[in-house]
Amino acid sequence: MTKKLIEIRTYKLKKGSGNKFHQLVVNQSMPLHLEWGMDVVVYGQSVHDEDSYFLIRAYDNLEHLEFSQNEFYATDKWRHGPRQEIVDLIESDSNATVWLSNEAIKTMKLSFQTR
Repeated sequence: MTKKLIEIRTYKLKKGSGNKFHQLVVNQSMPLHLEWGMDVVVYGQSVHDEDSYFLIRAYDNLEHLEFSQNEFYATDKWRHGPRQEIVDLIESDSNATVWLSNEAIKTMKLSFQTR
């Protein structure tokens, strides 16, 4: 069974900023992620609190995660694009990684597409 390293990022956003944050992610951040070739599994506002947000991305291994993110977050398109506006809306964030099968990742992607 082939696996990928899943990074689960959660954000506690400043009160009342969830919808604005989501629009920034959808319209500015995700296009850059996809242009860079990142495997975004799912992202969005939490069901329990619109000011809580999650981003789940898949990587081959920890080295791939670190390299990919170091390169992406250093680009001019990110640094001079949506970065500051997004960061200004974040109160705190947390990060976790876990191995998941490719089948589980595919199922997760499909289940969020139908929401």
